[in-house]
Amino acid sequence: MSALPPPAQQLIDGKLVAASDGATYPILDPASGSEIGAAPDGTAADVDAAIAAARRAFDESGWSTDRTLRVRCLRQLHAALLENADAFRALTTAEVGMPGFMMGAAGFDVPVDGLRWVTDLAEGYAFETDLGVAAPMGIPSRRTVRREPVGVVAAITPWNVPTQINLAKVGPALAAGCTVVLKPAPDTPWLAAELGRLVAEHTDIPAGVLNVVTPRSNEVASVLSTDPRVDMVSFTGSTAVGRAIMAAAAPTLKKVFLELGGKSAAIALDDADVAAVAGATAFAACIHAGQGCAITTRLIVPRDRYDEAVAVAARTMESIGARDPQDPGAICGPVISAAQRDRVASYLSLAVDEGGTFATGGAVIDRPGFWVQPTVVAGLDNSSRLAQEEIFGPVLVVIAHDGDDDAVRIANDSPYGLSGSVDSASLERATAVAARIRTGTLAVNGGVWFSPDAPFGGYKQSGVGREMGVAGFEEYLETKTLAFPA
Repeated sequence: MSALPPPAQQLIDGKLVAASDGATYPILDPASGSEIGAAPDGTAADVDAAIAAARRAFDESGWSTDRTLRVRCLRQLHAALLENADAFRALTTAEVGMPGFMMGAAGFDVPVDGLRWVTDLAEGYAFETDLGVAAPMGIPSRRTVRREPVGVVAAITPWNVPTQINLAKVGPALAAGCTVVLKPAPDTPWLAAELGRLVAEHTDIPAGVLNVVTPRSNEVASVLSTDPRVDMVSFTGSTAVGRAIMAAAAPTLKKVFLELGGKSAAIALDDADVAAVAGATAFAACIHAGQGCAITTRLIVPRDRYDEAVAVAARTMESIGARDPQDPGAICGPVISAAQRDRVASYLSLAVDEGGTFATGGAVIDRPGFWVQPTVVAGLDNSSRLAQEEIFGPVLVVIAHDGDDDAVRIANDSPYGLSGSVDSASLERATAVAARIRTGTLAVNGGVWFSPDAPFGGYKQSGVGREMGVAGFEEYLETKTLAFPA
């Protein structure tokens, strides 16, 4: 394994600093449970200083108006990320427990390419549009529409794919001309701190434009949602926390972007290769121990092929197993923490209480670190809590359907609407079913939607707004209409 980066520090107003009171908390390797580093336990004073720095940088520096400066600085950051790629990948496996094969996708390569993509977008983006001359109310006027940065953004990110989500927020926000306070999850603060270090040491980004704070306490961090100096909160995480952030931001009417939970459905229609769909869905449910909001964790198959689908899914998961993320062949590593392991275990107990059976798995693994067996649950319908609630572990629930209409009904019978897939021998039929499913992203007959240029986000309780793509960039812009005498 490559050497890990320097110890984590906060970035506040252009300086790499410890917590103001010197306190730290341990960073654990989820594969072993051992301590691999320590993070500054940011204080209320640290968060206040970061907000003040971001406000000052937005109001008083040229960052919000100097597109050339922004593009140059973001290209410097992209180059620094590539130069430090080995250390970033090693840290991702050590801090997150993410298997190495994911580094070519959401672990590192896609988010870093996404930073390049959004920098290119900002370089050529039409921040001003001429509406031409009209005479509203008989007054000849020339009108333009200008897009301007929102202002100070609080970016609050989760632990499952830190570099992907950190850059999916920081990149577009900075490219748009905003300033940012980035607050990562306390389970994975080091990757965010390392991003801050690269900004401080390898770019000309002015002091205060990007700040990184790493408080462990939610109470300390909660001011990011209430402080009137913050113009927007961009949050990825659980639906429950998203509701709390939206409520906290309401008194100051901040703009709020939320990318929240999912319980996505993989549908095999009755003319599909059900075995292939079952195998692919079981594989997906194992990736990174199921710790992905868009992973398909409900497999919806024709009733007369149900037993076959369960058997194939179980065999697939048994062949994958749960392996050390340092193993080049690992697909399913550990879950992030003891708390997350225990949460998944509670759902496994609930599966039995609800009348389900385990075709494979069904238990935690007694070894150092935080491990859960890849699990296929059979015998439950879509009304069960296991089919309705996000588990965030390597757990797949298989549900029977009775035709296309019933499959659509089951897929939509969820508080979430983040992702999903549809497979059929007929592309036309699969597309027609996909059109009826209320989710933000869908894979049809094996298509892949995950890319920097493609908007990602959900319907219903899966969130508000979109990340990535042009839509994700424009989340960080306001619209101003100007009228001049013609």
